[in-house]
Amino acid sequence: MARNALSATTASVAPTPAPSPRAPAPRSRSGQALKGIAFTVLACACFSLLDTGSKYAGALLPLLMALWLRYALQTALTVGYGVARHGLDIFRTERPGFQCLRAALFCLSNVLAMLSLRYLPLAEFTAILALTPLALTLVAALWLRQQVSALRWVLVALGFAGTMVIIRPGGAGFSGGALLWPLLQLTANTAYQVLSSRMAGKERPLTTQIYTSLLALGLTCAALPWTWQLPDTAALWLAALAMGVGSSVGHLLLLKAYEKAQPATITPFLYSQIPCALFAGWLVYGHIPDQWAVMGMVVIALCGAASAWLSMRESR
Repeated sequence: MARNALSATTASVAPTPAPSPRAPAPRSRSGQALKGIAFTVLACACFSLLDTGSKYAGALLPLLMALWLRYALQTALTVGYGVARHGLDIFRTERPGFQCLRAALFCLSNVLAMLSLRYLPLAEFTAILALTPLALTLVAALWLRQQVSALRWVLVALGFAGTMVIIRPGGAGFSGGALLWPLLQLTANTAYQVLSSRMAGKERPLTTQIYTSLLALGLTCAALPWTWQLPDTAALWLAALAMGVGSSVGHLLLLKAYEKAQPATITPFLYSQIPCALFAGWLVYGHIPDQWAVMGMVVIALCGAASAWLSMRESR
């Protein structure tokens, strides 16, 4: 989803500062990097938990009701953590318009993700979401008028080919929703990431996360009179809990990861979300991707990692 760890591969990389007498010892830096990697992998596991709950709840509850349950739990946990750590100062923002637009894109991306999960298994959906960094290449070239190297265009083409291998239009299991909803979700998530990257460094990340949760909750509250339907089974309540906890804890862990290590260090480990989703899909739904789907996932992951590496090399 828009919250997804794989989308964080768009983060910029600052040049590594020269060593100074006050710089931490190599062993200390190594220990911090390992903590950052551990936080990243745990965040990816949480996001897979979120998608697992979303797939189950989205199939049995009205979409906006399922999202309201997620946002209610996510807001309570995120706001509680932010206030406990920073006090009421955490609510200070200088760009309320940006916060509102970001929250609207966040909601739109989440709705499209839940629709996508009705047609696609977890691992396949996660792999397609991993195309976000490659989609940003198209935005950079076509909208931002940035120069894009030939190698990047090759990676975009290979990533799209990997997606087609996963979905396989025209195959026995193909349906229109299996192509339409994931591509619309990818478009919405890319717009969400572009907006977030344009505002990077201008707002505190935790403040932005809190406002996104609060505003998303407010948007879904408006639809409650027409969609109200509380979960009526223990499994549905468990799915709602998985959505709220997976989203809020996953985002907080990812913030901690970026506090401990440079993006260049943790970016390759963001793709651990694909095997996490594969395991969750097998454990909960008994789904095992076929060899073609696995091949498509590997192609997308390699293209995304190569694109991230290219960005790091160019920024240096």
